[in-house]
Amino acid sequence: MKRKMMFLALAAMGLASCNGGFKTAPGGLLYNIVVDKTGPSLQPGDFMSVDITLKNDADSVLGTTYDQGVPFMRIFQKPQQKGDFFSGLEQLSEGDSAIIKTNIDSLYKTGTRPPELKGKYQTYVVKVEKVIQKGHLDEKVFEGRVQDYYTKTMAAIKSKLQAAEPVKIKKYIADNKLKVITTADGLNYQVTQMGTGEKPANGDTVAVYYVAKFVDGKVFDTNIKEEAKKASIPSNPMSPYKPMRFPLGVQGMIKGWNEVMLLLPKGSKATLVVPSSLAYGDNGYQRVGPFTPLVFDVELVDVVHPDPNAPKPPPPVMPGQALKAMPVPVKK
Repeated sequence: MKRKMMFLALAAMGLASCNGGFKTAPGGLLYNIVVDKTGPSLQPGDFMSVDITLKNDADSVLGTTYDQGVPFMRIFQKPQQKGDFFSGLEQLSEGDSAIIKTNIDSLYKTGTRPPELKGKYQTYVVKVEKVIQKGHLDEKVFEGRVQDYYTKTMAAIKSKLQAAEPVKIKKYIADNKLKVITTADGLNYQVTQMGTGEKPANGDTVAVYYVAKFVDGKVFDTNIKEEAKKASIPSNPMSPYKPMRFPLGVQGMIKGWNEVMLLLPKGSKATLVVPSSLAYGDNGYQRVGPFTPLVFDVELVDVVHPDPNAPKPPPPVMPGQALKAMPVPVKK
């Protein structure tokens, strides 16, 4: 589904919700089936492929599978408690579209509500793309059907995303009037402030401030407090507001970052447009989908030479690695 069509569909569902039509289920769950196809409803053990957009009470989008281009695919499980997201999915069958509202307080009666969960409800706008019923199928037959569907679906999705990636990169550079240098392996970078300090070498540790964005301009991670506040990114202890430190020339960091840091003197600022081959590749990571180009604004604030007597540092937390996948709140 094209992005424009997706938002038109969301708008139509929003109008439906304004006109009422929600049914109440145990646990404070509200649901409104906007498109109701005939067919058996989801049962525990069935395979499902679902597109999801998660919104808060202020109607702000917190996450969507449409950004990645990859639906939420898994074996449907029995709801862990009344009123959770899977309780809403129980009402649906293949082809259905619905709005599911989970009552946050009901889900965290005995636990601590996470600080990022604000308001009364979390709203899931869902479309059930595919259901493979387990029923009385032999386990191997069922697994074979699921694997076949998954393999074909992911191959088609990745082929489409791979073809679109260079177009997205070219468009972002043109739209933002960047004058980039392109390296032999496809990294695009523009130095916005040339530093006067020394250049790091492999083995040195660099300290970097960064803002990480998708090519649509949406910020998904940063270690700069002001930028996090502007992007409404909640604080995360795994990603504190201080320069990120990592050694160059070791595994565990985005390849594009390692490459560009070797080119920048201390004190430099630069904008990077990184192809997926130098970022999270053809599999993606959490909210970063397969074949997803990324944009980084970086500032190299320090270069530290290795101390042979120092203890080995922990592996770096890559940009976006501290992010959780799109949450499906359940009782903790």
